[in-house]
Amino acid sequence: MEETHNEKTDMDAVYRSYERLVYQFLYVRTHDAEWSQELMQETFLRAVASISRYDGSCKLSVWLCQIAKHVLWQELRKKNRTITVELDESIPDRKRTDGEADVLRQENRMELYQAVHHLSEQEREVVLYRITGELSFREIGSIMGKSENWARTVFYRAKLKIREELNAHERNSQL
Repeated sequence: MEETHNEKTDMDAVYRSYERLVYQFLYVRTHDAEWSQELMQETFLRAVASISRYDGSCKLSVWLCQIAKHVLWQELRKKNRTITVELDESIPDRKRTDGEADVLRQENRMELYQAVHHLSEQEREVVLYRITGELSFREIGSIMGKSENWARTVFYRAKLKIREELNAHERNSQL
């Protein structure tokens, strides 16, 4: 099938518009910049090959992220890999001061991990997109097929749950 100049221009525009979003979607899951780039390229290759099946029933960004998720799952199955999501990369690297401060920071990180782990899958996904992927609420909503306000609300409520759990842990440790 011969591609027309307009189709090529349209796909170039789609790529330019969504490459960052698809890359961040994948990076949040892999925490591997090079691999995310490769997966993103494969995602767009598959999108081009199957563009005729895109029926417009969802946003283009959602469709692309669905393709990206399938590409990732296929690669994981092929390589028999699993992904561990770490929040380390989301917490700014601070200069080491002394051993005691480092121990306290590590304890706080563990408490944060535990609190995030107790969130629902949907809340956890929004929090991770926001923190590790540094996605905007509009991008998060788009990826998840929801509105920007929905993403803001879920993030805000998840943040309250995390804060509540961390405060409860703090109270229990003082007893």
